[in-house]
Amino acid sequence: MPLPPGDVTALFLGPPGSGKSALIAALCGKNVDTVEIPDGRPDSGVPSLRAAAPGLFLGELSCPPAAPGPWAAEANLLVLVLPGSEGSEEPLTPALGEAARAALARGTPLLAVRNLCPGDSQNAAQARDEAVALLDSAGLGAAPLFVLPADCCSSDRCEELERLQVALRTQAEALQRLLPPAQDGFEVLGAAELEAVREAFETGGLEAALSWVRAGLERLGSARLDLAVAGTTNVGLVLDMLLGLDPGDPGAAPASAPTGPTPYPAPERPNVVLWAVPLGTTATSPAVTPHPTHYDALILVTPGAPTEENWAQVRSLVSPDAPLVGVRTDGQGKDPPEVLEEEKAQNASDANSGDARREGKKASVGESGCTARSPEDELWEVLEEAPPPVFPLQSGGLPGLGTWLQRALPTAQAGALLLALPPASPEAARRKAAALRAGAWRPALLASLAAAAAPIPGLGWACDVALLRGQLAEWRRALGLEPAAVARRERALGLAPGVLATRTRFPGPVTRAEVEARLGSWAGEGTAGGAALGALSFLWPAGGAAATGGLGYRAAHGVLLQALDEMLADAEAVLGPPEPNQ
Repeated sequence: MPLPPGDVTALFLGPPGSGKSALIAALCGKNVDTVEIPDGRPDSGVPSLRAAAPGLFLGELSCPPAAPGPWAAEANLLVLVLPGSEGSEEPLTPALGEAARAALARGTPLLAVRNLCPGDSQNAAQARDEAVALLDSAGLGAAPLFVLPADCCSSDRCEELERLQVALRTQAEALQRLLPPAQDGFEVLGAAELEAVREAFETGGLEAALSWVRAGLERLGSARLDLAVAGTTNVGLVLDMLLGLDPGDPGAAPASAPTGPTPYPAPERPNVVLWAVPLGTTATSPAVTPHPTHYDALILVTPGAPTEENWAQVRSLVSPDAPLVGVRTDGQGKDPPEVLEEEKAQNASDANSGDARREGKKASVGESGCTARSPEDELWEVLEEAPPPVFPLQSGGLPGLGTWLQRALPTAQAGALLLALPPASPEAARRKAAALRAGAWRPALLASLAAAAAPIPGLGWACDVALLRGQLAEWRRALGLEPAAVARRERALGLAPGVLATRTRFPGPVTRAEVEARLGSWAGEGTAGGAALGALSFLWPAGGAAATGGLGYRAAHGVLLQALDEMLADAEAVLGPPEPNQ
């Protein structure tokens, strides 16, 4: 089955009163699938946009007062609507001429139209000669010219209008074959999200839509989590290992033991706080920092296997149903993989036993006439509570601990912990990458909307490159690929400096030039560029492919996912077992 075509935006530029609106209405009126997109007004500085055919959008912008350059740089096809000679001191403003010449230099198709208005002193031949001279003097003589009679837009049949329509469709079909598929990357956008963005846009314009998407990004992994790391010794060692920090790094635990509970927020997610909680004599010292009465989860750190007395010291710091887990710093023992399997089996067992209890209760009610059984007839089984799992502190970190905590915590807090801590195993990196991939549509949409709200000449592909650059740099840190993090793992595993770094392929640091190159590579060089106008087309109320964005969003989303796949491959290589002879 062939892929759907890409969206093409033709931008009609011209001064007020040149007939742009009537011309677009006539072109759209020839097609029964016309849908108006209320995303701007021609005199507001933001183009209005209408769907003339599947995958073909016609936008108009009055120049002046709007600056044509930024929008013309992002259109797929440009239509220059020339004014008449009457009442026009300057038939073609310098800004319009410069925008049109820049479009031709980029390879963007350019058409020119001269509308004859009722009462125009020129006939069609005279208007054509004047328009040709005007285009030649502006260096635009290569643009095909269409001169429309005064009644052309309102008549049932106008040969010149039909010629223009054929030219538009021919150019659009050629571009659609080059542009990426319209539906690529939109399966992650649900109807509820689209409706929310549409409502924000219709209420407050682009700024409101930007605020909604930005707020959604800030809410990801924003649940508050207070995780206690308690013990008499090596608390700072475990805390730094979980946070991916070296002693002496900003935010790392000091060498001296704290005198009371001390908070250490995760560097990227301050809503996730690891608390160093001393036990023993120092625990009675007054706390300088206010701390929770009960923590959401607790990690008990002991030199060897924890005793019941050790567990008794910390049970009062958490609620009875809060996750409780141990870490022994002597490196002895193994991760208890059966804990996860037993948890799954226990959940299934609880569900089955609950069903059995309900069935038994029904049976007992139905058998109320039977002989009552004495307590001596009942079989009693004493079940002992299983001790919390204990994970050994190894040179490679604590990969199993993070997995266990994420399974034991409520969903929102588990997601916050996943995004806050650097991955300690390839499996953890895959889980984190999956979470980032699921939310990639938000920064992609934000980048395309930001570009549409404030277009910058030369920005390219209708994306905010700085925003994408920051997002990729954040993901690179989140997956533990910063040089300091890789060097830390090399030291922990006793490897020569640079051994793990040679396994990585994703370049760093992330530069603007690299992001721009990726955008160009993803969208395809020489395809007439992206469309900032298309970044607004997700507001199309009729649904379908065009309802979810233009090339700007697709390019941003494609670049983010492609880079994330590369980062994940690097993280798996770095976090995997050392190769022999290293």
